[in-house]
Amino acid sequence: MPGKIIIHAGFHKTGTSSVQQVLRANRPLLQPELAMRLKGQMQDLMHATRGYSTWRDDLTLVKAATRFGALLDDLVAMPKRALLLSAEEFSGHMPGRGDLADYSAAPILLSRYCAEITARFPNIEQVIYFSTRAPESWLQSAYWEHVKSSSMTLDYDVFAKTYENAAEFEPILKAVRKQVNVAVHHTALEDCRDLRLGPADPVFDLCDMSPSLREKIVPQPIHNERLDKTVLLALLEANRAYADHYERKAAKQIILAEAQKND
Repeated sequence: MPGKIIIHAGFHKTGTSSVQQVLRANRPLLQPELAMRLKGQMQDLMHATRGYSTWRDDLTLVKAATRFGALLDDLVAMPKRALLLSAEEFSGHMPGRGDLADYSAAPILLSRYCAEITARFPNIEQVIYFSTRAPESWLQSAYWEHVKSSSMTLDYDVFAKTYENAAEFEPILKAVRKQVNVAVHHTALEDCRDLRLGPADPVFDLCDMSPSLREKIVPQPIHNERLDKTVLLALLEANRAYADHYERKAAKQIILAEAQKND
């Protein structure tokens, strides 16, 4: 069994993609001391966690818990190694569309994950980690991500007013701590700017790896940076101009391809 399990559960738009990029790029190096599962390896589970955050029904919650348990059951022997599970979807969908107004599903989901771990490994150390971000900065980043990846047509001011509670992470962290009997850590993205590995450094702080291995980890470029404002405004205009899903998708693909060509 693992020596320790760390769940990096988000939040979205707080440097999680950059953390996962560092993990992915350094996986062979880290393998002797750190096992990991990233969201690409947990698609069925992520589908259930997103579903629960949307529907909040008991059946989908059971599905998420069952699939998390199956993930644990499929683990190969990893004596003394820490296991890091990293996916912002552990907290559900990113808020900001329709009725999904906040991360209030996260405490319920995390409590079920911890219960599944305890049922299998009752004596193992569990840790939950969140990265956070200043509210205004998070709202802007979330808004433009929705513009890029969905049919978002709201003006930013309307979006920010409608979903302002989604950027208040402290109540969610407190709720998680009430739901679970494990350590819950968090670090603001703004506090990671001068760290050698950026937002990945606080994650590695929890992984109990040797200093000699840690210093060999290779930093990676910032991942999933925001597009140029002109491109984002063009995507917003496409969302407003095309009601048909396929026409809208095609128009946005042209905008993104042109932006990539000019980058």
